Amino acid sequence: MTTVDLGFTHVFRPSAVPGAPVLLLLHGTGGNENSLLPVGQALELDAAVLSPRGQVLEHGMPRFFRRLAEGVFDLDDLQRRTRELAAFVARASAHYGFDRRQVVAVGFSNGANIAGSLLLLEPSTLAGAILFRAMVPLVPDPLPSIPGTPVFLSNGRTDPLVSLAETERLSALLTHAGADVTVALQPVGHELTTQDVTQARDWLAATRAKSQFTNHNGSEN
Repeated sequence: MTTVDLGFTHVFRPSAVPGAPVLLLLHGTGGNENSLLPVGQALELDAAVLSPRGQVLEHGMPRFFRRLAEGVFDLDDLQRRTRELAAFVARASAHYGFDRRQVVAVGFSNGANIAGSLLLLEPSTLAGAILFRAMVPLVPDPLPSIPGTPVFLSNGRTDPLVSLAETERLSALLTHAGADVTVALQPVGHELTTQDVTQARDWLAATRAKSQFTNHNGSEN
């Protein structure tokens, strides 16, 4: 755990490789800043990682924003927490010296939902996103313009929390905003699997090879 106070309890691990992505790891309900570190390493061994702990507690379990019921989000809290997370990434960039144009969110469940919210409300924060078990977080009016922003969306075919219709709805929303969305459907429920990570790793490598992670939204270091 990093002791510097940037607004979130977090872990930061720099990369020794110039141009490597910075993976913003966003855990699910009940996780913490260490939960997705193995996933980050599996996705890209040379990547820098920035992994904050959600600041909302639900029955003692950390989350990134409040919900009113299963699948029903507190939209006011979601918007506020999304902006706080974007400000944290900006502060971390200034403090640690990484390039904000290389930040790729990697989120699971609640973490994937706030990553989606970052894409829709604070698009200059991210150059791309890997979303595991994500739902539509909110529908801003107007939609942002995120042309060509690469997004990998991996959801479960039998997920009791996220229906296939919800997956299609999120993909359509991000595509309508201009994102380049790749959808992978896994033969499982809400749990994160090795197949999710393997497919996301291959997608990340292919996307990096095409030099798509440049943050199309005007972010500067």
